[in-house]
Amino acid sequence: MYKLIFSPQAKKDAKNISSSGLKNKVNELLDLIEKEPLLYPPKFEYLSGVLKGKISRRINKQHKLIYEIFEEEKLIKIYRMWTHYQ
Repeated sequence: MYKLIFSPQAKKDAKNISSSGLKNKVNELLDLIEKEPLLYPPKFEYLSGVLKGKISRRINKQHKLIYEIFEEEKLIKIYRMWTHYQ
């Protein structure tokens, strides 16, 4: 099992998630990646560019969960839980 830590931005995103009706979906994804961060399905993708090395999973059509795995520490850092297009 991995330990989840949340960036300051992810903590802000959590407020939007709570009021959007997506809380259950996000919690399902967090539970899944906490146990097995690369489990498929649901689909995930490795990101490139500025976010190279991070992983993305869709919450819905607009919003994504962005995270990074630190295998040696058994740690997952959550960077975003809301749209990264705003």
